[in-house]
Amino acid sequence: MIALLVGGVLGWSGSTKLFGRNTPVQASGTVLERKLGGLPRATAALRAVGAAELLVALALVALPVPLATGALAALAGTGFAAYLGYARATAPDSSCGCTARDKAPIGVRAFARAGFVLAGGAVVLADGLAGAGLPAPAGGPWWEALRDGPGAALGLLAAGAVLAWLLFGDPDRAVRLPLRRLRLRLFGHPLVGGSGAAGDPEAVPVEGSVELLERSLAWQTVTHVVRSGLREHWDDEGWRFLRYTGLHDPGRQGADGAEGAGRPVSVVFAMDAKAGLDSPRPPVIRVGVVDEETGERVDVTAGRERPGALLGEGV
Repeated sequence: MIALLVGGVLGWSGSTKLFGRNTPVQASGTVLERKLGGLPRATAALRAVGAAELLVALALVALPVPLATGALAALAGTGFAAYLGYARATAPDSSCGCTARDKAPIGVRAFARAGFVLAGGAVVLADGLAGAGLPAPAGGPWWEALRDGPGAALGLLAAGAVLAWLLFGDPDRAVRLPLRRLRLRLFGHPLVGGSGAAGDPEAVPVEGSVELLERSLAWQTVTHVVRSGLREHWDDEGWRFLRYTGLHDPGRQGADGAEGAGRPVSVVFAMDAKAGLDSPRPPVIRVGVVDEETGERVDVTAGRERPGALLGEGV
C-alpha cells in the first residue's frame, strides 16, 4: 500500500506542475528562477520535474516490480532533499516550488515532504528485496496486500493519506476558514454595530483583508519582491491600502561585478475594504511598487511570465 500512497502523492504533485496553469507562480521566487536565468526557464524546469514525478508515480502504481520502483522513488526523494539543501544554502529566502500556495522560504516542512517520498521509496525497495530472497520486511504489490488483508491495507492507506495531507496540503487554512465562517454565522461580524475600520461598520478586519490578499493572483505577481509582513494600512473612500516593504533585483550586479542587495521598495495593495473571504466574487486588487529612495514607480513584472488570469483581477 505504500507504493500506492507514494505514487498518488507524486502523481498529484507532478500533474499540478506539468499541467497546472499556476506553474509559473510556483516557479517564481525559487532558486530555479535565479540560477536558470529567468521565470520561463524555471517554469520549464519545474514542468520537467512534474513529468518525472508522473513517470515515477505511474511505475509505483502500475508495475509489480517493487525492487525497481522503490529505488526510483527513493532516488526521487533523495533528489528532492538535495535540491532543497542546495536552495537553502545558496538562496535561503527562496521558496521550494512545491505548490503555488506555499511561497514561504524553505523550512522543515519542505524537507519533511522529501523525507516522506524517500522513506516511502525505501519501504517499497525493502519489499522488493524481500521478494528477491534478501532479508527485508516481506511484502508485494499493493493490490496483493489489498486482496490479502483489506482492513489493514485500507487502515494503513488512510493513515498515510492523513500524513500526506498534513505535509503536502494546507491543513491550517482548511481548518481555520470553516471555523471562522461558523463563528461569523453564529455571532455575526465582530465589527457590525461597532466603530469599524475608519468608521465604516461594514469594513472587514484587517486580518481578513490580508488573508484574502495572500490568496490572490495580485499577491502572487509580486510575491518575489515582498520581504516583510504588513507594515501599515489605512482606509480611504471605501478602499483599503496595505503596505509591505521589499527588494527589487536582489541579485543584480554592481559596477564592481559583485551582487548587490537590491533596491528597497514599498509594495502597496489597494482593495475593497468590504471584501472578505465569503464575497461572491474575487475583489479587484491593484498593486503598485515604488522605489523608496527615488519615489518612482518600479515595474517588477518586466521579463516575467504572468498568468493570464491576472488580467481579470484588476492588477
